[in-house]
Amino acid sequence: MNSNTQNDIPFPEPRRSDPAVLAADIVERLTYRIGKDAKAAKPHDWLTATILVIRDRIIDRWMASTRKTYESGGKRVYYLSLEFLIGRLMRDAVSNLGLMEEVRDALASLGVDLDIVAALEPDAALGNGGLGRLAACFMESMATTDIPAYGYGIRYVHGLFRQQIADGWQVELPETWLAHGNPWEFERRESAYEVGFGGTVESALAPDGDARYVWKPAERVIAVAYDTPIVGWRGNRVNTLRLWTAQPIDPILLDAFNAGDHIGALRESNKAESLARVLYPADATPAGQELRLRQEFFFSSASLQDILRRHMQQYNTLENLPDKVAIQLNDTHPAVSVAELMRLLCDVHGLDFNDAWELTRRTISYTNHTLLPEALETWPVPLFERLLPRHMQIIYGINAKILLSARKEKGFNDAQIRAISLIDESGDRRLRMGNLAFIGSHSINGVSALHTELMKETVFADLHKLYPDRINNKTNGITPRRWLMQCNPGLTRLLRDTIGDDFLDNTEALQALDAYADDSEFQKQFAAVKRANKVRLAQVIQSRLGLKLDPSAMFDIQIKRIHEYKRQLLNIVEAVALYDQMRSHPEMDWVPRIKIFAGKAAPSYHNAKLIIKLANDVARVVNSDPAVRGLLKVVFVPNYNVSLAEILVPAADLSEQISTAGMEASGTGNMKFGLNGAITIGTLDGANVEMRDWVGEENIKIFGMTADEVTKVRAEGHNPRAIIENSRELAQALHAIASGVFSPDDPGRFTSLVDGLYQHDWFMVAADFDAYAAAQREVDAIWTDEKSWHAKAIRNTARMGWFSSDRTIRQYAKEIWRAG
Repeated sequence: MNSNTQNDIPFPEPRRSDPAVLAADIVERLTYRIGKDAKAAKPHDWLTATILVIRDRIIDRWMASTRKTYESGGKRVYYLSLEFLIGRLMRDAVSNLGLMEEVRDALASLGVDLDIVAALEPDAALGNGGLGRLAACFMESMATTDIPAYGYGIRYVHGLFRQQIADGWQVELPETWLAHGNPWEFERRESAYEVGFGGTVESALAPDGDARYVWKPAERVIAVAYDTPIVGWRGNRVNTLRLWTAQPIDPILLDAFNAGDHIGALRESNKAESLARVLYPADATPAGQELRLRQEFFFSSASLQDILRRHMQQYNTLENLPDKVAIQLNDTHPAVSVAELMRLLCDVHGLDFNDAWELTRRTISYTNHTLLPEALETWPVPLFERLLPRHMQIIYGINAKILLSARKEKGFNDAQIRAISLIDESGDRRLRMGNLAFIGSHSINGVSALHTELMKETVFADLHKLYPDRINNKTNGITPRRWLMQCNPGLTRLLRDTIGDDFLDNTEALQALDAYADDSEFQKQFAAVKRANKVRLAQVIQSRLGLKLDPSAMFDIQIKRIHEYKRQLLNIVEAVALYDQMRSHPEMDWVPRIKIFAGKAAPSYHNAKLIIKLANDVARVVNSDPAVRGLLKVVFVPNYNVSLAEILVPAADLSEQISTAGMEASGTGNMKFGLNGAITIGTLDGANVEMRDWVGEENIKIFGMTADEVTKVRAEGHNPRAIIENSRELAQALHAIASGVFSPDDPGRFTSLVDGLYQHDWFMVAADFDAYAAAQREVDAIWTDEKSWHAKAIRNTARMGWFSSDRTIRQYAKEIWRAG
């Protein structure tokens, strides 16, 4: 037996993991934990039993990782994010433990297929898109690179909605991923904290004569922790994802219930549970805005209380907080943490304001994910002050400190003072959470080289002048375990057979593949893997949508959140123009192409939902028109999530990364596609710029205006109507859309979308159309030269190793967190 040196409590020996032992353990869990005879067990029973057996093997390493961190006194990283798009965990955990074949053999000996039961695991509905998936990749990479870390978020009961398409329209339904429980998680009843809202602030004199403030909330809820272990590659470290759920202080008002007010008796319970019910409740109403702010403060406060409790328990002092704790804010959602940490340090632990500010600033760092001013959260001051009165006082104190310093020490003028102020006075007074996160952090990082430079010039220009050493770049990355080894096992096997196993631990070793890019035999093997992945996707689409696809056609894929700046509309308009050309010129040798879309639109985002409807209306017409002879098909795949992405990404021939230049912070879908051998068509936006530098200009198709050109055109004004009228293909395509060719039941359905292009074209769809269409025809030409296409695709895989999230995390650890 192993011994715990702290108190001599023996630890059990680590469990064996040969197939026979695993099989016996699975049957034991099936019998005694699930209560099923193996002969009567259903696939979901086998799934749960297998997860429990794998979880036991993880726990040994989890506890060892925790002990190692405690005994070494190492610095812990705390990653605060409103989203963690972790997807299915079983295959991820089994692969990282190195037990894939053992588990497969164990289940096979019981007459069970691993792939079938693994596909039954629900996707954890804890995120929306790139932000949440990045957080998930980072959690896995922190464990892989041996960084002691906790992720903090909310345990959403429903999370982001489940998307259905009804008559071409998006319909939002609740995602019931927790309906049958979550075998991965552990409730931590001892890690429960009160979180307050509203009320009053009272002051009193402390023994030292200074004023002390006491917040007396009018409402209180209990935050209860649920922990999920996150396994790093080869299982060397297991970190913790801690998600909060909300419980009322009093679950039921019994007097009201007994008096017959059955609904009112549960009012407090319902109010508390709403905090962890849905990710991103619609904020078009004041009630929706208030719920979002409550959610953000709820998880931030619980997380910070937990962090300080753990720190004080080990060190019994706050003086070394920045030396032992690094708190990373993932976007502005947890920005209220700046004020909450100040409150806890000052009001609970009795620190002086200036001392607390120094500790706060040295402990917190902030990742910015957007250059869109409207995406940098702001809150109406009256709402914030009503919900968090003490925090508003603290924020005013911080603001005064910063503005006085800027005026006195930096000589800032009135315009600069207005720009850096935490309070926007230009209309109804609003609290700027981006400014709060910036001012309260010692490091502010962008997520691509271009994005970071644009931050300095645009949204944070004056704050950058005030603090010129704070902004730095950490280009995003993806975990190669999920986005190559697990989602594309065929390619992984081919790579291992060709260049060896070094890339499994260091993805930059993929560069050895460059030597095989022009090798005819390797090209055939590479193409065979791609075709197999395309056949798999075609089968999924046929089973879900009843649409048959030809795997020999080019699979042209755009999958991401539906937003006007991501320009799915540009892609659809080009599809309409291509459809017109194919019908008008049947004598031409057209490349067979299948345009595949997937993504969700925010429930209150009218234009994004209209774009989904347009994609489906165009698909209905194009796919049923014999005139195109099956050379063009358009597909919108519903309910995009991590598991669907794992099927779509390996099947892509062409990766659409066509956002308006200067508006995409980084993107990570571009990296996933490139790693799996897709060629990118895209603008010089986000990480596309660095991808071009790594893969080579000849292996990526760049088109359109640069970020500087977009800025100049917007400043000087442009005439989109003239652009459209001078582009015959564009004008014809827009006329067809606006006149009801694709919406005969409602000819005016898409008039507003088209009018937006004629009137202002803010996202440069019309301005970039001709360049995009020309680039697509150049892509066609490359496709017809199979050897050239395969060589470029192989070089994309070979040269994408730098875009690993392991590299990103090592940069965070060395340059921001000073950890590891």
